[in-house]
Amino acid sequence: MLRSVGQRPMAGGEDVRVTGLRSAVSRLSRELAAHPAEFPDRGIAEEELATLAAMARDGIPEIFRLRRCLLLIASALGSVSALAGGLAAVRAAVDLFGEPPRR
Repeated sequence: MLRSVGQRPMAGGEDVRVTGLRSAVSRLSRELAAHPAEFPDRGIAEEELATLAAMARDGIPEIFRLRRCLLLIASALGSVSALAGGLAAVRAAVDLFGEPPRR
C-alpha cells in the first residue's frame, strides 16, 4: 500500500515504546500545565517535554537525547511531589529504550 508523503503508519505498525513515550509525555505535560504553582525551572521542564514529544512524533529517538531530556526534566521537577507519578511514567517509558551504548 502506498502512503502519501508525511503520512504516519497506523498505530498497529508503530513501535510500542514510542507509543508509551508519547502517552507518558502527554500525561506529564498536562499535569504540569494544570499545576498552579510557579517554580524556577518550570520553563526548562516544559521545553524538554516538548523536545521529548517531538522525538516521539518523529520515530525512534536517540537514547542519549532521551536520557538527557529525562535528566533535565527530573532535575526541574524533582521537588514537586504532585508531579511524581507523571515523571515516573516518563522515566519508565524512557527506560524501555534501554541503556545508551558505552563510549
